[in-house]
Amino acid sequence: MIRIRIICLLFIAIAGNSYAQTNGPISITTKNTELIFTVGKNKRLYQNYLGKKLDKPVLPLPKGIEAYPGGGMDFEFEPAIRVVHPDDNPSLELKYQSYKTVAIAGGTQTDILLKDEVYNMGVTLHFAAYADQDIIKTWADIHNGEKKTITLTNYASAMLHFDAGKYWLTQFHGDWAKEMSMQESQLTSGSKVIDSRLGTRSNKFQAPVFFLSLGDKPANETEGELIAGTLAWTGNFRFSFEIDNKNVLHVLSGINYYASEYRLEPGKDFTTPQFIFTYSNQGKGLASRNLHTWARKYAVLDGEKSRMTLLNNWEATGMKFNQEKLVGLFDDARKLGVDLFLLDDGWFGNKYPRDNDKSSLGDWQADKKKLPDGVPYLVKQATAKGLKFGIWIEPEMVNPKSELYEKHPDWILKLPNRDESYQRNQLVLDLTNPKVQDFVFGVVDGLFSENPDLAYIKWDCNRTMTNAYSAYLKGNQSHLYIEYTRAWYKVLDRIRAKYPHIPIMLCSGGGGRADYGALKYFTSFWPSDNTDGAERVYIQWGYSYFFPANTISAHVTNWGKQSLKFRTDVAMMDKLGYDINVGEFSGEDSQFSKEAVANYKRISNTIWFGDLYRLVSPYEANRAVLMYVDTLKTKSVLFSYNLQTRYHELLTVVRLQGLDPAKSYRIKEINLLPGKKSALACNNKVYSGQYLMEVGIDVSPARQAAFSSAVLEITAE
Repeated sequence: MIRIRIICLLFIAIAGNSYAQTNGPISITTKNTELIFTVGKNKRLYQNYLGKKLDKPVLPLPKGIEAYPGGGMDFEFEPAIRVVHPDDNPSLELKYQSYKTVAIAGGTQTDILLKDEVYNMGVTLHFAAYADQDIIKTWADIHNGEKKTITLTNYASAMLHFDAGKYWLTQFHGDWAKEMSMQESQLTSGSKVIDSRLGTRSNKFQAPVFFLSLGDKPANETEGELIAGTLAWTGNFRFSFEIDNKNVLHVLSGINYYASEYRLEPGKDFTTPQFIFTYSNQGKGLASRNLHTWARKYAVLDGEKSRMTLLNNWEATGMKFNQEKLVGLFDDARKLGVDLFLLDDGWFGNKYPRDNDKSSLGDWQADKKKLPDGVPYLVKQATAKGLKFGIWIEPEMVNPKSELYEKHPDWILKLPNRDESYQRNQLVLDLTNPKVQDFVFGVVDGLFSENPDLAYIKWDCNRTMTNAYSAYLKGNQSHLYIEYTRAWYKVLDRIRAKYPHIPIMLCSGGGGRADYGALKYFTSFWPSDNTDGAERVYIQWGYSYFFPANTISAHVTNWGKQSLKFRTDVAMMDKLGYDINVGEFSGEDSQFSKEAVANYKRISNTIWFGDLYRLVSPYEANRAVLMYVDTLKTKSVLFSYNLQTRYHELLTVVRLQGLDPAKSYRIKEINLLPGKKSALACNNKVYSGQYLMEVGIDVSPARQAAFSSAVLEITAE
C-alpha cells in the first residue's frame, strides 16, 4: 500500500475502503489547524487529515482510517467503542447519517451523527473548534435506541490517528509531594497506556495530560510538530497510544473503563467527557499558550478576573489554636498586605473535636472550645481589619470517629463482609446517594448562610477510592466510579447556581485533582503539598504546560532550606499566597515580604493573563528561566532561578521571547532584599526587543550561587 503524506500528518487507509467524494469532506477548522473527515461508500466515517490548516482543499484527499470504529467488526486494533447488545452480539457498525455545524462562543461546533442501522444505536461525535486559540474539544453522545439495556465496555471520548516516522510521548507522573514529574520517551510498536483507577484522587500517580510529538526527535519549546491533549474529567481516565503493523499511531482518550462496564437503559444517553487538544508546529510553548488563553476565557471559573493573595494559618498553628490566636494572626496578614486570611483544618467538631486527623470529618460545626463565638465572629473580625476570610473543608470524607459515621453508616463507600480500610484515618462518602449530595451541598450552603461575607473556600480531598462499594447502587457497582464523578459535578452545579463567583481552591492531598472538568467550578488548584522552593520549580513548571498561572496556587512556607527570597520568587511565578508564621519574621524578612506582596500586586496581571515563554528548562540545566509577556507586548516579567549550580559553573546569556523587536525595553530587577543592589549588568538598562531576543542578556543573580533567584520587570518605553 502506498502511503500519502501531507505536512507529515496524513493517514493510511484500511485496505479495501474507498471514498464517496460526492459527499464532500467535513472540515473542523481553527485559525491554524484543520481536521478533515470523509464518508466512504460503505457509509463509515474516516479521518483523513489533522495538521496545519490547508490554504485550499486538497483533492483527491488521502485515504483515511475509521474515525470512531466499533468493536467486534473489522477494525483490528483497540476500538473507540464496544457494545454488547441484549442478544449478546458484541459488534457495532457505525454508519454516517448527517452532520451540522453551528456557531458557539469563540468558534463553531460540528456534530456528526453515526448509527448502527441494524441495532438502532446512535453515536454523535461533537467537535467544538475555538478559532483564535486553536483548540478543539471533542466528545461523544452514545444513544441506546434499542428496546432493552445494552452494555458499554469501551466508550472513548476521542480517537485520533497519526502517520509519522517516529512518535514521542511526554507524560507527567508522580506521587504525593512529587507531582507532575516530566518524562519523555519514544513510542514503539504495541500499546502504551496512561491511566488512573483511584476515583477521587485520580491524578495522584498519573496526570491526565500529554504531549505527542511527531517526527525524528521530540518537539522542544519553539520547534517541532505535536499535539497537547488533556481530558476534562475528575475521575478515572485512560489514554491509549497504539502503534499498529503499518506504524500508524491510534490515540484513544476518555474515561477508564476499568471496573466500569456501563449498562445503558433503553432511550438513555451516555455522554463522554470532553477531550481537549491543540495542534502546534512551533513546539510546546505555542501549545501551552493556546491552552492558557482558551482556559482563561472558556474553561476556568472567572478565568479572566483577578485573584486574591492570602495568608494561611496552618504552618503557624496547625490544629492548635483558639479564636484569639487566629484574630492575632489577622494582624500579620494585614501587615503583610495580603487580601485574605484562610483558616485551615481543625476548626470543627464538638463530640469529637478536630485536634488531629483521626476524627471529626463529617461534623461541620465550629468547635465550641476553640471558637466559642463560631465562624461568624472570625469573619466579622477579619472584615473589621480590612481582610477577607476563607475556610477549609473536606466535605466528601468522613472519619469513623465522628457523629456522621455513627448516624449514617450507609452513607459510606465500604465493602460488605470486609474490614474497613482507611487512608489518613478516613473513608469516602457515597456521593451517588442523593441524600449524601444534599449533605455535601448543605455543608457549603450552611457556611454561607451563616456567614454571608465568607469570601473563599479551600476544598480538600485526601484519600482515593479503594475498597469501595456503594450500598445505594446495589446491583450496579460497575457504575460507581462514573456516577461518583457525575454526582460531584451535580453538587458543584448546585453550589455555583447559588454562589456563582465565590473563589474556591481545589486541593486533593496536593495535586490529586487538576483538570478542566473541575476547573469550570474552581478558580485555582493546589498543585502539591510540597512547598520546598527547589521542588516547586519543577512541580509548577510541569503544571505550566497545561494550566495558566492564575490557576496554580503557590504559597511561601518554611518547607525547604532555601532563602525566603528564593521561596518567594518561586511562589510569585503563579498565584501567590503565604502559609508561614509571619510573627517569627525578622525585621528584614517582614520588610522584604511586604514589598514582595506589593510588587506582586503590581505585576500580577502580566503573570495571570500574559503569554508564558519557558526559556531554560530545569530538566536541561541547573537553573530555570521563564517569562510572561502581556498581550500588547509592553510589559513583561522574567523569573530566573539558580538550582544546583556548581562552583564557577558558567551560566550563559538567555535570549528572551515574545517581545516586540521594534520596541525599547527597560530592565529592572525587583524583589531585592532590603538595602541590596542588583548585581545584574542589565539592571536599569534599555535594550531593543530585537537585541533581547536575538543577542540576550545575563539573567542569573550570581554565577556560583545555588538556590538564588532574580525577578526582572521589563517595561516598554
